[in-house]
Amino acid sequence: MNNQKVLVTGGTGFVGIHTILQLLKQGYTVNTTLRSLAKKEHIIEALKEGGITNFSRLSFFEAELTADEGWDAAARDCDYVLHIASPFPAKEPKDENELLVPARDGALRVLKVAKNAGVKRVVLTSSFAAVGYSIDMDGHTFTEEDWTDVNIPLPAYIKSKTVAEKAAWDFVANEGKGLELTVINPVGIFGPALGGITSASLDIAIIGILNGTTSQSGDFTMGVVDVRDVADIHIKAMTHPKAAGERFLANADGVMSFYDVAELIRKERPSISGNIADMQPTSTVFYKQMSNQKARTILNWQPRSREEAILASVDSVQ
Repeated sequence: MNNQKVLVTGGTGFVGIHTILQLLKQGYTVNTTLRSLAKKEHIIEALKEGGITNFSRLSFFEAELTADEGWDAAARDCDYVLHIASPFPAKEPKDENELLVPARDGALRVLKVAKNAGVKRVVLTSSFAAVGYSIDMDGHTFTEEDWTDVNIPLPAYIKSKTVAEKAAWDFVANEGKGLELTVINPVGIFGPALGGITSASLDIAIIGILNGTTSQSGDFTMGVVDVRDVADIHIKAMTHPKAAGERFLANADGVMSFYDVAELIRKERPSISGNIADMQPTSTVFYKQMSNQKARTILNWQPRSREEAILASVDSVQ
């Protein structure tokens, strides 16, 4: 048992629920925000599935990224804030500002509340989307030094993650007054779904492939990381003295195409692969390169393999 309190925003999300689970197991007291307290029981059931039996150190607060109500109470007496909540669109919005404004303003709202509450450090969940969309990718290995160029044509989600992260760094530099910021930039997040809570990556690249609705591989590849390792890197980054002011890419070694995912499932889980479409590898597929050495070196972070993350997803949605 320790006496530190952590606010986790977005407790109903895939990363949020796993992070709360690990924090409780490590003895932290946890506050979490939900857009509606009606979802509280769903979270409790998911945490029970993860092995939690005592909920005395978990408190729920109703708060939205687009409004001030509830945030001061949620952050009160917290040592750390893990700002994991972020809008993710079901489809590309007609106006990119539908996504850009809540992502940016939500991050700034949480940082301001954290500063006012005397929080030591905020760990912000950004994305590889804020890192990997700018330069000619051929032969380039992406690291934390890279930034997506918001001045080129981009999908709204990619732009929103970049704009929100830059705004967060600017706020801490100009108005932080001692508040520390660390940023995690995960790739596609997979792994076990607790209480049926999934991610967009898992829905498209696992459930979609298993039921045959994702039937084309396309000419892109994705980084893969296990949600348990994403939760772990947030907690490591929260307390490590050298993590303040740093970004960390969160990815397992290597990348995969949808074809690679489909073939892995066929090979390792043949009994459930009957509905997988007959995908063809695309001859123009480009395997992006990205490094996780910074997180491994500074935080001693040891991510699971991409195959383990994918198969954990498969097994949990059966």
